[in-house]
Amino acid sequence: MTDQQRTGRPERRPMPHLRSAAGAALLAAALAGLSAGCAAGSGGGSSDQRSGAPDQLAADPLTAVRNAADITGRTGSAHTATELVTESSEKKAAFTGTGGYDYVKRIGRLEVQVPPGAATTGKIVEVVLPGTVYLQNSGAKVPEGKWVKLDVRQLPDGNLVSGGATDPATAAGALRGAQKADAVGTETVDGVPLHHYRGTLDLAKAADATGGRGGDGLRVGAQTFTAKEVPYDAWLDDQGRLHKVVEVFTFAGVAGSKEAKDQVKVTSTTSLTDFGKPVEAAEPPASDIYAMKPTESPK
Repeated sequence: MTDQQRTGRPERRPMPHLRSAAGAALLAAALAGLSAGCAAGSGGGSSDQRSGAPDQLAADPLTAVRNAADITGRTGSAHTATELVTESSEKKAAFTGTGGYDYVKRIGRLEVQVPPGAATTGKIVEVVLPGTVYLQNSGAKVPEGKWVKLDVRQLPDGNLVSGGATDPATAAGALRGAQKADAVGTETVDGVPLHHYRGTLDLAKAADATGGRGGDGLRVGAQTFTAKEVPYDAWLDDQGRLHKVVEVFTFAGVAGSKEAKDQVKVTSTTSLTDFGKPVEAAEPPASDIYAMKPTESPK
C-alpha cells in the first residue's frame, strides 16, 4: 500500500539519490536528509577515426555537439571535476567530486564529497563502468572498506545523478542525443579558446546512439525525468573535445505531479582536463564486494 492510499495525501518522492530499488537503497543511507558510459570507449559511438586526419570541430553546431563524446573518447583519458546541485522547494544541496575516466579501459573513478546533513560523512568513492557502478562508504549497513556493486538499471535514474555526481562518460554521452545547438560565442579558459554551445538533448535518443551497456543509464534516466528536453551548455575546443558540460535534469518530487512547486531540479556540471594523462581506476576485487541481504535496508 502506498503513502497516498494510506493517508489520502500525494506521495512525496525523495531526491533521486534517496529513492530505492534493490541495491539503490544504499544511496538513501548515504544521502539521507537531503531532498544522482557514454563517451567513446564506454559502450557506444565509433572510437576509431575514419581517416588519418586529426579531429577538428565541425562547423555545424549540432554536429559539433553530437561528435563531442567520440572525439573526447579518442583522447584516451581525461581528468574531471564534477558538481551536482539539487534544488527543491524545501532544500538545496551541492555535491562535488574529482576523478577521471579511462576511455580505453572503459572505467572511471570519482571521489564525491558529501554535504552536511547526510547520514554518510566524508566522501563516497565511485568506480563506474558501462552499465555498472561500485560504491564505497555508501551506507551504515556496509562494512568499512567494502564496496557495493549495482547495475545502473537498478537505479531509478540510471545513476545519472543518484551517486552525487554524473560520471564523465555519461555526461559526454548524453550529448549524442542533442536535438538543438546554438553557438553562443568563444571564451578563453586557461589560455584555451573554447566554443560555447547551448541547446537541448533527448536522453532516449542519446541512449540509442550510444548503444550497449553504456546506454543503459541514459535509457533509464529518459524514463525518470519529467522534462524530456534536457537543457545543456557545452564548451568544446578547436579539436571538438569536450572541456565542460552543464546538464539540467528535472523530476517530480511528488509522484505524478506536474505542478512547478513539486519539481526538483538537478544541475550537473562536468569539467574535463589533462586529456591523455593516465587515470588510476580499477574494478574492486571480488573479495571486497559486500552483498546486502534482501531484508537489509538503511535507517
